[in-house]
Amino acid sequence: MDKITLVKSSQLTSPNPVTVVCTQKPDGSTNLATVSWWTYLSFNPNMVAYAMSKRSYSGEMVRQNKKVILTVPGAEIAPAVLGCGCTSGRDTDKASKFNVELTDVPGSDIKIPLHSRVAIVCHLKEYHEVGDHYLYICDVEQVYGNEQEQALFAWNGYSEIRPAK
Repeated sequence: MDKITLVKSSQLTSPNPVTVVCTQKPDGSTNLATVSWWTYLSFNPNMVAYAMSKRSYSGEMVRQNKKVILTVPGAEIAPAVLGCGCTSGRDTDKASKFNVELTDVPGSDIKIPLHSRVAIVCHLKEYHEVGDHYLYICDVEQVYGNEQEQALFAWNGYSEIRPAK
């Protein structure tokens, strides 16, 4: 084996599951951020975790509001998912910019992309500094799914978003 960087190892281990982190902005609109560093932590109690850059506007909104929905986006919005990962929501309405149709989730003020395979409604339990990111640990409140949607994955070190098939 050759010595490689951690970045290179992320390319060698793809595909990685992608989520769109949905948060509520102060004006009530939804912000969308693409993340592929997420995982299930526990099924009893139900918990998930994800990592985001310390500079992330979505992370700021989660720390402020303590609410977040992680969605597994559907294949139909793949170009938008890539765009949402390369644009800050601080001054941009990403749903409008990337033509992402949003829909309601029962019991939440946060909207999600209509084309989502899974929606995991969460409450922030805690977060920890992990180098240049924060690790967000969340209690899961509700989970919704749509088996008709095909899940997206990150390929080649997150440079491409597409289904695994």
